[in-house]
Parts: sequence; structure tokens; C-alpha cells
Amino acid sequence: MSTEMKRRMFLKASLGGSAAALVAADQAQGAPSRANPSGVTGYDYRLPKIKTGATLLFQGDSITDMKWGRNQRDRNHYLGHSYVYLIASRLHTDMPEAKLNFLNRGMSGHTVVDLKKRWQKDAIDLKPDVLSILIGVNDIGREARFKSNGGVKGYEAAYRSILDQSRKANPDLKIVLLEPFVLPGKGARPGQQNPRQGKIDTLRPVVAKLASDYNAVLIKTQDIFNAAAKRGGPSHWIWDGVHPLPQGHELIARNWIEQTAKAWS
Repeated sequence: MSTEMKRRMFLKASLGGSAAALVAADQAQGAPSRANPSGVTGYDYRLPKIKTGATLLFQGDSITDMKWGRNQRDRNHYLGHSYVYLIASRLHTDMPEAKLNFLNRGMSGHTVVDLKKRWQKDAIDLKPDVLSILIGVNDIGREARFKSNGGVKGYEAAYRSILDQSRKANPDLKIVLLEPFVLPGKGARPGQQNPRQGKIDTLRPVVAKLASDYNAVLIKTQDIFNAAAKRGGPSHWIWDGVHPLPQGHELIARNWIEQTAKAWS
């Protein structure tokens, strides 16, 4: 029997089989602590107060979409594999008595104008109690279309329109707005920005203003990814500068839960 196995058996016998004690012993011997670039303490988080039976609707583009199943009867695939899936898995696990209903209606390639066109069917008719929106990267992705839609002012007008419709339909609606964001893509030189960064930065104040005007929770997603990129590099989190990898979606999910818990305590 190895020395390590003898040590573990001794600890188990001495401490009544406490798994926590075994973990503590391993840490005492120099096990590395986990990095925490998100600023949120992993699974040690507060939970938001959401009424029993509430419907939580997530709207946006491909970052939200992530191939959610259009067949909503297929409960293995109906949420896709974005941050929506991660938020749902956490809250369903930690708040099973709340009987929450999660809906993903993100659509790849969509802009805020596209959201406005389908808002009645994909938002109002679903009667959400919580509405979460992440939109903007496609708005600035096509210069001609962005200008024809009114540029930054058009973005704000369309965004304000869907929020007005939602608040009119449900005055008690809880709203979460996430900033659009980008990072330098794979192969970018040190210090090089994503070509879309300047335009994204013109939309961020709009989202902040809307969050203030509609008493919404603001998730400063660009700041979150900027901070995370200092650990592991930008492409560790977002492989192409736009679409997060699983760990990038985890950053969004952790911060979504953390910020809504603070706001809805």
C-alpha cells in the first residue's frame, strides 16, 4: 500500500470519514487554488428572488440562440447550449420549488430591428415575468444596414420600442439588459482590438441608459470579458472575437445570477 493511500485511510478513520477534511488536507499540501477571472465566487452565490412559476425569457442573436431546439416538446434540447442553458441548470437545481419556466428565443444573425419585427409573437405572447436581452453585435456588423436603420439613434429607438411594449403588457416585468461585447479574435496581435470594438462602444452607453430608464439590471458584459481576457487571453473566452466558448458563456451565466440576486434580493 502506498504512503499516500495510508495517509488518506488514516485521515478517514481519524476524522469520521469527513470528505471535507480530506479536501482540506490536500489543500494544505499545496493544491493550487482555482483562478476566478469572473469576479463571482463560483457556486457560492446568492439566488435571485423570482416568484413561483415565473417565465424567464431570453432574447438576442446567435450568442443567445446557440441552437436551441425549435421543438419545445423535446425537453433535452429546448434551451440550446448558451448561457441560457447554464442559468437554467443552476436555478432549476437550487430553486426546484420555484417551478421556473425558461424560454430561449435568440435568433442567429438578428439585430434589434429584427427583434422588434417578431416581438409580439416571440415576447409579448409568451407573457414573461423576467425578460433578458443581449443584442447589438449584428447591428454594427453591417455598416449599410446599420445606417439605414438610423445608426445609434435607430438602435435606441427600436430597443426602447420593444421595452415599452413589454412594460405595457406587464408593468411588473423584471428586465435584464446585457451590453453587446467583442474581444480580439484568435491570432490578434498583443494590444490589437477587434475591428468592431469602436462601434460596440457607441452602443454600450445606450444600453446603460435604457437600463436606468426602465429600472433594469445592467450586465456590463464588455467589462467582464475585458477583465477575463487578462487571464488566459481573449481567445480563451471568445474564439472568433464574437461568439463565446463554453467558459465565456459560464462568465455570462455567473454574472447574470450574481447581478440579479443583488437587484432582486
